Amino acid sequence: MATKTTLNEIRRNIEGYVGQKVTLKANKGRKKIMVREGILENTYPNIFVVRIDGGYDSVRRVSYSYSDILTETVEITVCKDNQRIKVS
Repeated sequence: MATKTTLNEIRRNIEGYVGQKVTLKANKGRKKIMVREGILENTYPNIFVVRIDGGYDSVRRVSYSYSDILTETVEITVCKDNQRIKVS
């Protein structure tokens, strides 16, 4: 069973990658999976924000909670120095 310390560990792991390029894979339900690349913009006590460049000079920001990572609804992979690091 997940505890508050588990969510704090996930938050601390993500905080280390603020400003890095990430690949975001989100399960939107009914077999819909969104895969986008963006930049991990900021972390807050309950959520984190990813900035996605949508083209045509548009910027979109999406936010997810740390429990989304815990339940594997969202997967974050950090692209750092030609390596892929999965955050969990």
